[in-house]
Amino acid sequence: MRDRPVLVYDGDCGFCTTCVRFAERRLGPRCVSTPWQFADLEELGVSRQRAEYEALWVTPVGTVHGGSRAVAKLLLSSRGGWPVVGALLGLPVVRRVAHGVYRLVADNRHRMPGGTAACALPGRRPTGT
Repeated sequence: MRDRPVLVYDGDCGFCTTCVRFAERRLGPRCVSTPWQFADLEELGVSRQRAEYEALWVTPVGTVHGGSRAVAKLLLSSRGGWPVVGALLGLPVVRRVAHGVYRLVADNRHRMPGGTAACALPGRRPTGT
């Protein structure tokens, strides 16, 4: 069993990598960040298809949170006032809005600053999420 959560992100996406590096420098989350391309996805209990679809937060006991829930968990583990923002993202109404915003950004990350054609997502949602 791991002693820290793992944040899994798309290491081929410049936008995703920039966001994770910003979080590491400025927010100080208590986790290990790793691109899915270098992660042992089987050990983490996630499929490649899901890792391509969304950022993932995998707890030390193996619970997997994806998308905006992964972002909320990242914020909850951070320093300063960021845990408050993470808690707000967990509220039912805010959670629905956060999910929509996350999907909008994730589906268009190849158009975001630092994004490239490699950031474009496959066309369909993975099963089992």
